[in-house]
Amino acid sequence: MKPIRALACVAALASTLATPGFTARAAEVPLGSQAMEGHLVTKVLAVDPANYQVTIEGADKNPVPIQFTDKAKTLHNLKVGDTVDLHVVRSVAYVLDTNLDTAPGISNESITSRATQDNPNPGGQAIRQVKVTSKITHIDMKKHEVTLLAPEGKVTVLKVQDPKLQARMKKLQVGQTINAIYTEVMNIKTSR
Repeated sequence: MKPIRALACVAALASTLATPGFTARAAEVPLGSQAMEGHLVTKVLAVDPANYQVTIEGADKNPVPIQFTDKAKTLHNLKVGDTVDLHVVRSVAYVLDTNLDTAPGISNESITSRATQDNPNPGGQAIRQVKVTSKITHIDMKKHEVTLLAPEGKVTVLKVQDPKLQARMKKLQVGQTINAIYTEVMNIKTSR
C-alpha cells in the first residue's frame, strides 16, 4: 500500500496544480485518473476450499495463490486443471477535497457478486475500493514545496519543479485533503 500512497500523493499534487478550472469553493474537485487493464487465461494448479484459497499458474508459469473470503461458497466445484479467465481493471482517481476539516484516513470497501445458480462453476466479479486521504499541512511558495500528512502519520514533502505548476500552487490551502481512490475490479470465469 505504501507505493500506491506515494504515487497517489505525487500524481494528485501534479494533477491538482495542472487543473486549469480549479475553484476553491467546490466541495470536491476531480483531478485526474489512471487505469491499467490486464487479461489472463490460465489453469488451476491447486484448490483448498476449506481455507478459501486457489492457486493458479501465473503469466510467468509460477504458482500464484489467490485468497478468497468465506463468501466463495462454490470453490469445491473447482478442480485442478480447470481453465480460469481473469480480467482485471485497476484504476486510481485523484480528488481534491476543499473542505478544511477532513482528517487523513483510509477506507476500504469490497463487493462481490457470484455466478448464477445455473452455473456450478465458480466465478463472478469482485470489486475492491480503497480511499487514502492525505492532508495538506504546509505550502512553501518560495521553495515550491507542498507537505502532505498521510493517514499513518508519515509526512511527505513534494517539490514542484514545473514553473507552470508552481504558478498554480497559490490555489491550494493548508487543511485541504487529497483523496487517492484505488479501485480494482476482477471478473473471473471458470470452465473445464
